[in-house]
Amino acid sequence: MDRYHHFIAGRWVDPVSGEWFDTFDPSTGAVLASLPRGSAVDIDHAVDAAGVAFTTWGFYDAVERGRLLMRVSQRILENLERLAYLESTDTGKPLTQARADVTIAARYFEFYAGAADKFGGSTIPVPGTFLDYTLREPLGVVANIIPWNYPLQIGARAIAAPLAVGNTVVLKPAEEASLSVLELAQMVRDVGIPEGVVNVVAGLGDEAGAPLAAHPKIQHLTFTGSLAVGRKVARSAADTIVPVTLELGGKSPHVVFATADLERAVPIIVRSFLQNAGQTCSAGSRILVEASIKRTLVERLVDALTSVRIGPGTSDPDLGPIISPKQKARVEHYVELAQSRGARAYAGITPPIGSGYYVSPMILDAVEPDSPVFHEEIFGPVASVTPFSSEAEALTLANATEYGLVAAIWTQDVGQAHRMARRVHAGQVFINSYGAGGGVEMPFGGYGHSGYGREKGWEALYHYTQVKNVAVYTGP
Repeated sequence: MDRYHHFIAGRWVDPVSGEWFDTFDPSTGAVLASLPRGSAVDIDHAVDAAGVAFTTWGFYDAVERGRLLMRVSQRILENLERLAYLESTDTGKPLTQARADVTIAARYFEFYAGAADKFGGSTIPVPGTFLDYTLREPLGVVANIIPWNYPLQIGARAIAAPLAVGNTVVLKPAEEASLSVLELAQMVRDVGIPEGVVNVVAGLGDEAGAPLAAHPKIQHLTFTGSLAVGRKVARSAADTIVPVTLELGGKSPHVVFATADLERAVPIIVRSFLQNAGQTCSAGSRILVEASIKRTLVERLVDALTSVRIGPGTSDPDLGPIISPKQKARVEHYVELAQSRGARAYAGITPPIGSGYYVSPMILDAVEPDSPVFHEEIFGPVASVTPFSSEAEALTLANATEYGLVAAIWTQDVGQAHRMARRVHAGQVFINSYGAGGGVEMPFGGYGHSGYGREKGWEALYHYTQVKNVAVYTGP
């Protein structure tokens, strides 16, 4: 078992409290490592370090910032296998998925390295003899509170985008999975990015996350997590008048019309709700299908589940464990609730016997729109199936949740695809597909209770900068 520390001002430091807590391998239930139990005092130290670093990093030449970010990308790839094994052990995800996460993390730094010297303001035509232009300036110290499902991937985007435009970062990883983010912080420092530019404080949400969200010296806050905690975070930021980006989950639909190419659709749909054991905010967990092909689609989905391999993440199965006993119990509760309301459950392979936190992959057929399973996020390898009889009904069902993160439209009718894409309430819409690698280049965020603001792509840089208008009188 390893003992980790906070990463503040370029150094590993003990928690001020002198206390640590254990984190567990979800594949076995065994203690994996000991993490520092961060507090408000540790957060103060990290924010102060980031504030000092901003006085220089905020004025670095953009070309140099880009070069340093590119070095981080290269360092991540040089350590691909080590990071993937660490991520798999910490989260339980299959090694293949963990390797993909490492590659995507490197791509974030590569993408934003290229953006650093290309993102800027614009000139504005105005009446009279003026030259008017805008500057895009960094905000200062930005805070990021990230979840446990994709710690390295989300940690990378939480660092790379703000740094590209001159901000400094204080990051609070989830207590269930912090190890790869702490390793990433050291890599950032090793390539020559100045001390204090990136700081990572581990700890529990109430003890470290809440003080960070409410800190009076941060200039921006990004939170990815549950709706309930997102509300608390937004209230805290409102008190300090700090802009916030929130990504709070989803209940994303696959809308499958009768003309869909099921040979292509079925494996993609299955992967969309099994990836990371379904613990993905953008999981395609609602399958809305035209009634005439429902039986065929359900049979194919159930058949696909029978070949799913399940086991410890480091054995590289198709499906790993759930992150914790608490989350496992939540998934099982939703399955029981759906069955009590008349849904038919079709389970895949039985999980291995042992102390890990495993759940069988499952299809819940005949789920009614008023069922909690239809519109509440489960965060497990479970998808519901609900039929529709018309395009209008499909649209109504697709929009019948408080969330609006991602949607997929499966049809060979081009007009229908575009009509649905325009009308579905979702921040990302895929047509005859679902996902595009890590989607690093694509703006990501939701409608409704999925949150506000956008991460990823060029769009994220607007949230990490502020606009200054300059008007120059040029003569009579």
